[in-house]
Amino acid sequence: MPAMPRKLVGELMDEPGLDPAAHRHALRGLARLNAASAAGRSIWHSIRPWARRRGLDRPLRVLDVATGSGDVALRVHRLAAREGVRMELHLCDISPEARQAARDRAARAGVEVQTIGADACRDPLPGGFDVVMCSLFLHHLTEDEAERVLGAMRSACARDPGATIPTGLVVVADLARTRRGLALAAVGSRTLTRSPIVHEDAVRSVRAGWTREELRTRFDRAGMSRARVRKVWPERWLVTWEAPCEA
Repeated sequence: MPAMPRKLVGELMDEPGLDPAAHRHALRGLARLNAASAAGRSIWHSIRPWARRRGLDRPLRVLDVATGSGDVALRVHRLAAREGVRMELHLCDISPEARQAARDRAARAGVEVQTIGADACRDPLPGGFDVVMCSLFLHHLTEDEAERVLGAMRSACARDPGATIPTGLVVVADLARTRRGLALAAVGSRTLTRSPIVHEDAVRSVRAGWTREELRTRFDRAGMSRARVRKVWPERWLVTWEAPCEA
């Protein structure tokens, strides 16, 4: 069966002037969806073998791009801590409301974080990070915008020309544009949250998702030609790229 055509429509949560209470309600709803889909677990499972190979005697410096309420990054932090891997979290988002929600969530979890206000499509990202991740962000973007963000994430990775093990890791999770994913989004969003914004945006998000080939092309054009693209439950892509030692 051929893939559905990609349909990029602005999401309600991205609209300027969105009521702050509605925004925070939607962020909580998205956090429930992320928890139900084990978003943090799949990302941690991609980071874990690389972190073990690195064998650092300091915390991993992790940048989460378009963090929202920070729920996925904090889940990754919690899973890493259970296995003795320390992380220093830097949470980046354009929205002041989202950054405050992320700080509040981190405070409740007892985790110290740094928040960064930036438009990842236009603003340079800080550098020197061991892991640069983003979850469910690229489908908000045009192809050109997605490539710019990926290029910025690549540049934010730590570089050590003398290293024998890749010193930077990019991890991207996003939606697969499939009919099954569309059905799961429609049912799951209405089951897990009362937010009408999430109900609408969940379906719009899947329609703006990606095929494997589309994501691979975005990574190739952003200078990450050795990226690994794999399917994870439920109807999501997980892409990893290790910065070459000679970079």
